[in-house]
Amino acid sequence: MTDWLGLSAAPRTPRPELKGRVLARALAPRRRWKGPLAAAAVITLVMGGGGGAWWAYRTIGTLTTERDGLVARVHALEDTVSTFIHGPATRLIQIPVSTGGRFGSVTIFADSVRHRWLVRCDGLAPNARDQAYQLWFITDSGMTTAAVMPMDEDKPMVMALEMPRGGEGDPRVLGAAMSIEPRAGSASPSGPMVFHRLL
Repeated sequence: MTDWLGLSAAPRTPRPELKGRVLARALAPRRRWKGPLAAAAVITLVMGGGGGAWWAYRTIGTLTTERDGLVARVHALEDTVSTFIHGPATRLIQIPVSTGGRFGSVTIFADSVRHRWLVRCDGLAPNARDQAYQLWFITDSGMTTAAVMPMDEDKPMVMALEMPRGGEGDPRVLGAAMSIEPRAGSASPSGPMVFHRLL
């Protein structure tokens, strides 16, 4: 069929000197680069390799620092949670709440020995842009701010709070309250009250 198309060529024997030239070229030593082109290539390789090594060193250092910070935070959180949950002086208070037509809860783990609270808010409606939830300590001398908690997303919020110690000059904590306040918080409750609970 290839003959019919005229595509087949008759084989020819190569000239004898061609074999010698091919073998000589194959067996000849390789030529090395010379001159400015070779120097530029070497400098480019060294600079590229050095820059890449420096970048890798810096990146590994940054990632190592970030990892160490995260490990420390996880250990601190584990310590805080285990102290609150398993501590013999911890009191559990669960407060049902309703915000924005939704039902949720605020759970307080109150540690009377370390004077700390672990507060978890579940099912609260996200705040408007200019508002935030504000948690209050109810004390024997009035309301004292505990935390301003802007909730922009529909997910639980957890925080650890230091309580007033209740020593000389410090008010004694009698309960907790939460209100909806301006985003920056208020000096005293002025917005709608989410809950008010004596402990």
